[in-house]
Parts: sequence; structure tokens; C-alpha cells
Amino acid sequence: MTEQRQPTELDRIAEEWVNTLCELDPDYRVWLGREGDVTGYGDLSPEGHAAWEAAAKQTLSALASATAFDDVDRVTKADLTAELRLALETSAARWHLRDLNNIASPAQALREVYDLMPTDTEVDWATIATKLGNLGGALQGYRETLRQGIREGHVPARRQISEVITQAERNAADDGFFVDFATVTAPESLPESLREKLRENSELARTAYGEFATFLREELAPASHDHDGVGRDLYQLHSRRFLGATVDLDETYEWGLEELARMVDEQETIAERLCGGSVADAVVFLANDPGRKIQSTDALQAWMQDLSDTAIRELGKTHFDIPEQMRKLECRIAPTQDGGIYYTGPSDDFSRAGRMWWSVPEGITEFDTWRETTTVYHEGVPGHHLQVAQAVYNAGQLNTWRRQLAGSSGHAEGWALYAERLMAELGYLDDDGDRFGMLDGQRMRAARVVLDIGVHLGKQRPDGRGAWDADYALEFMRNNVLLEEEFVRFEVTRYLGWPGQAPSYKVGQRIWEQLRAESERCEGASFDLKAWHKRALDIGGTGLDTLKKAVLGEW
Repeated sequence: MTEQRQPTELDRIAEEWVNTLCELDPDYRVWLGREGDVTGYGDLSPEGHAAWEAAAKQTLSALASATAFDDVDRVTKADLTAELRLALETSAARWHLRDLNNIASPAQALREVYDLMPTDTEVDWATIATKLGNLGGALQGYRETLRQGIREGHVPARRQISEVITQAERNAADDGFFVDFATVTAPESLPESLREKLRENSELARTAYGEFATFLREELAPASHDHDGVGRDLYQLHSRRFLGATVDLDETYEWGLEELARMVDEQETIAERLCGGSVADAVVFLANDPGRKIQSTDALQAWMQDLSDTAIRELGKTHFDIPEQMRKLECRIAPTQDGGIYYTGPSDDFSRAGRMWWSVPEGITEFDTWRETTTVYHEGVPGHHLQVAQAVYNAGQLNTWRRQLAGSSGHAEGWALYAERLMAELGYLDDDGDRFGMLDGQRMRAARVVLDIGVHLGKQRPDGRGAWDADYALEFMRNNVLLEEEFVRFEVTRYLGWPGQAPSYKVGQRIWEQLRAESERCEGASFDLKAWHKRALDIGGTGLDTLKKAVLGEW
């Protein structure tokens, strides 16, 4: 770990904010790997939200009166202040009353926390059993908030409700996650009394999700609407939230169109080299190459682990300082079957390593390396793992909020896309198939910038035939992502229900690359890329406006 810095008043305020969050929502203790009671949930009712608001305002007041001692303090004060102010603005817009979508809302988070809970000991399983019994109360509080949204006219679009009904019913099924968790995942060596408690409380959790699905179908859906776009004002708020920066949405939309065209041109050039045909022809060519196939999820996990270990070993010699604690990255097959690929960071003491998860859809047993090589770099090294674990490793300089909770999607996902391009720059994607796969992902991210802003702001379609809507968004993605229809539909639904998040990847990459270019311009011949990477990552997660000030010293 890094040398211990003398904590300041601002460190104390930030630490107290983390402690407050852990008290308001015990799942923060799970995410942080902290000791303490994690058998309950945060209060998702209107009263629970009011308690969070009061705590946020109190913390803002403390921040305002505190003096920054050094640059570390300046980042803490600027970023935590900006985050809390924006969260309160979002609250004033009543977004929490309609916070339901198909990928990142309490409807998913209440189940996903179990993926990170320890399962090594009998005590661990006893904790899980008790928590399962408390899930119904958490969903009841969530229903109360959504009901208040109905009363005030702040409700999610019907499309999102329909998707979450399906997810909730899957959790409520007699062969769903909770039943499997209690009867299959739990080890047979547990005492029969504990196994019985697990079965009983998993049944309560399953039933709670069934009741939640009924509420969505019978109360929330009839009060909802079919309008997916949230409008310019609310969208600007979400864009700021996910970027930690303010961007010109109209200029960003036009840039997205240009970036998409550039990705298409580069992909078409490689397709011609690969098979002398179109992009679609290249996909077929690569998909039929047995040398680029992985058979079975076990083989996928082993391939991921080997590729990840190689990247850590080789990049640790050249372009990054990778301490020993950070060199362990566990690649795992997730216990769910949603199709997502994601990263979870290490605990503060690295006793729980960083993990790359792959949620493989049911029935899928064959995988393409040309599509997924860049994904491993995105989620692992030099992507999210290097970014997140570096902040955790820097515990001597960064308070808990800075190293574990701070940051923005634009910072995190922008860095991961920057990492993809960096691997191409360093020669790791020289194989035309692997580079084609990287471009396929980057093309999708560019398309999302255009789609997301287009739909939510009601802009004119690129083909000039009216305004963006969900049907055109689906057609647009089909034309730019050569993947299964189910995946395309899920992704478009995600963008419609999570405004501003999807563009933060590509826009974040743009800002990271602009920042590197500006640093090179300022430093001239003395610019050192390895040192720049370390300087930028040592700051930890921030909003992108704060990152720019910190890297360029523009305080």
C-alpha cells in the first residue's frame, strides 16, 4: 500500500459520509467488504429517501466550511460537493419516484447484492439466510416510493415496467435464483437447521418478488405512459450525473455521428482485408473460423483468466506500475443468465480480489474470441481492474470515499474504452479479427451516443424522416450491431430507461483522450505515458471536470 497521508478535515467529512451511507444502506458494507451487520437493506420508502436527503445536505454544509489542505483535499472537496449537489438536483426533479428500469434500479440491486456476499463459512450462510428473510420489507418500501410517484405523476415508461415484470417473475419462479441459491449453491455440509432456514427465507424472497411483479402489473403499469424520452432538461441532468461534466448535447450528437462514420469506415477496411466482403460478410467469416471458437462456459472462464493474467504480466513490465496486490484478478461465470459482462472491485484489504463476471444466457455454450478479446481488456487490465484497484491500493493517500465510492460512469467507462484503444495502440489487437471485434464494440458505443441523445431530446433522425422514437432506435441499432435480436432489444430498452448512461462510455473516452493530448502538448518532450497513466489513476474515481483540473493542475 502507499505511504500513509495525515488525514485532514476533508478526509474526515468524506469518511463520515461513507459511514452514513453504510448506516442508511447496509449493502454498502457488502460492496466495501466491511465488518458490520449486513442482514438488512436500505429504506427504499419515501421516508428513507428523506433521511438520505437530510444527510446529504448536512454533509454539503460541512464541506462548504472546510478548507482544502492540498491537492488531494481539493479533489475531495470539489468532487464530493459536485456529486451531492447533483444528487439533490436529481431528487428535486423527483427522479427517485420513477427509478425503475431493466438494468440498474433497485429492482435489480436487491438481488445482485448476493453475488458479492461471502459464502465461505457457516456464519456467512447464516447472514445470507437472515438477509433473504428481510428482502420483502425492502421491496415493500420500494413499492411505497413508486406509489408516491403514481400520486405525483412521476412514473417510468411502460416499456421499462414490462421488462422488470419479466425479471421479477423470473426471480419469483420455483426454479429461479433464490430457490437455486438456497438448495444448490448452499453447501450440503451446513447444519440442517440452517439449510431449512435458507429454504424458508428464500421462499419468502421468491414470494416477495412475485408480489412486486403483481404490483407492477396491476398498479404501476396502468398509471404509466408510452413516452420513452425524458426531454432536454432532465436529460442534461442525467448527462452531468454520468459524466461528472457538462457537455454541449447538440455538438456531442453531431460528433457522435462523425465518430460512428469513422468506426464504420475502419471496420469496412478490415472486412475487405479479412474476406474481401462487407462488414456482415466479415462477421460470418469470423464466426465460421473454428480457431476463434470457445466451447463451454468452463473453457470460456479459463480463456478469460489466461488472457487476463497475460495482460497483467506483460503490461506490468512496460506501461503500468501494477503492485503485487493488484495482480490477482478473478474471472468468473456469474450465477445469473442475463447476458451482461461486468467488473466488481476488490475489498479494501484485497482479501476479496477484483472480479470480472460473465453472465452467460441460458443455452449459450459457444463463444467467439474475436468478439471478446477486447472485452477482457475493457473489464480487466488495463481497463476497470487497473483503474479501480489502483484507487483501492492508494489507501494511504485516499480516504474511503475517494478510493471506493467516488467517480462517474464517464470516468470509469471512458477509461475502459480508452484502454481498448490503448491495447490496439500497443499492438495487442494487431490480429485483424481481434481489431475488428474491438471496432464492433466501439461502433456500438458511438451509435449509442447518437441514439440516446436523439431519442431523449426528440431530435430529427439522421435519415431526415421525422423525430427519433423507440422503433427507429431499434432499427438504428440493428444496422450498427450485428448481434442477436434479443441482445439488441435489451440494449435499446436499457438506453430508453437509463438516460445519459450509455453515451458516457464514448464521451468519457473522448474526454480521456483529449486530456492525454492536452498533457502531451503541455509537457512536450518530457511527457512520459507510463508516468501519466499512474498520475491519472492515482487520483481515483472522479467526475471528468474534476479529473481535468487535477491532472492539469488547474485549481
